[in-house]
Amino acid sequence: MPAVPMIELWRGGLLESVHLGHAVICDAAGGIVEAWGDPEAVIFPRSSCKMIQALPLLESGAADRFGLNEAQLALACASHNGAAIHTGAVGRWLDELGLGEGDLRCGVQMPDDPEARKGLVCSDTSPCQIHNNCSGKHTGFLTLTKHLGAGPEYHEVDHPVQRAVRAAFEEVTGEASPGFGIDGCSAPNFATSVHGLARAMAFFAAARPDGGRREAAAARLVRAMTQHPDLVAGEGRSCTRLMRAMGGRVAVKTGAEAVFVAILPEQKRGIAVKIMDGGTRGAEAAIVALLRRLGVLAADDPVLAPYLTGPITNRRGLAVGDIRLAPGFAA
Repeated sequence: MPAVPMIELWRGGLLESVHLGHAVICDAAGGIVEAWGDPEAVIFPRSSCKMIQALPLLESGAADRFGLNEAQLALACASHNGAAIHTGAVGRWLDELGLGEGDLRCGVQMPDDPEARKGLVCSDTSPCQIHNNCSGKHTGFLTLTKHLGAGPEYHEVDHPVQRAVRAAFEEVTGEASPGFGIDGCSAPNFATSVHGLARAMAFFAAARPDGGRREAAAARLVRAMTQHPDLVAGEGRSCTRLMRAMGGRVAVKTGAEAVFVAILPEQKRGIAVKIMDGGTRGAEAAIVALLRRLGVLAADDPVLAPYLTGPITNRRGLAVGDIRLAPGFAA
């Protein structure tokens, strides 16, 4: 089944662009509640699955052994901006482990946070791996590595850390992964279907704090994300803005190449979206439309405007177009 039109951009009364994709809403049992496009389309979830990658950190006992707090668990799930609140916390976490920036394997990245970027440029200072948007996830990997007494190349697919990640990934998606790609941060990213990813998010949504080891771990990670939206992404980012707007009721996470997921504990629903052109604009509009459809974002909430309901403006502030839902999607 092909991808279907989801988001349209109109200008001057004409349809200018269309974002096609796949989307699935799952219930607690992993069943499909609603779907658009092909639920079985195989995708790389990219950073949208960081909470799955963090499960072994908790399930193994590593998080408790090293006394990780809620903020650190949020950073383990984060694609952060590299602001001071992110880099400072990651640096302290590494210190607590007796490790340093050189132990990371995520690579150097200039921070997206404007103040952090300005500070580096104006001081003629180079960024480091702690600025990488995945440095929290990788510090979580290092924590698990230390707990397991494993070797330093934790990013390699046959390392005990990544074997544990793959096992957890396949169990919560309910599918054997057909393969993996190497993510921007050098860690393996295991493929699954859009349905599998939504099924995993529904598992997180239904997880009880007093449940078994995996359920309790999933519930802790969801709470960490919803209570620390500023750490999961950063100021101006869609994940942070949307979680704040929903008041801790829903966790959302974006991934590169236009993947977006949502975890709705009150409804025990999970959502996965993949826009096939890789465009962030389409993914953000689609996830906002689905959150509105499920009633966790009010139709008149101002947070919707930049992504879906507000006009497209030009550099003079003139309204020149608008974003619309394609017929048949999430109306």
